[in-house]
Amino acid sequence: MISSNEYFNGNVKSLGYVSATGKSTLGVMEAGEYEFSTSLHETMTVIEGEMTVKLPNASDWKTYSAGESYQIDANEKFLVKVSGQTSYLCQYK
Repeated sequence: MISSNEYFNGNVKSLGYVSATGKSTLGVMEAGEYEFSTSLHETMTVIEGEMTVKLPNASDWKTYSAGESYQIDANEKFLVKVSGQTSYLCQYK
């Protein structure tokens, strides 16, 4: 079954699904700044656009472009900035 989620007043939307590799979401973010929290380990891959991310316990922001990924452990918070519509794949473990 495909689930649909909206966050931050509709500025972040995602479709959730389960495949042979596990639970994932495909989503799009509008330009803005967001704080996310995790309940599972996440691998986030930028599909199109760029995300500037401040990971837990990091002092610096890092920009990830299309095709690049980053990981966040379960039960953490992280910050994301996007300057234009950006799509992503988030895989959970």
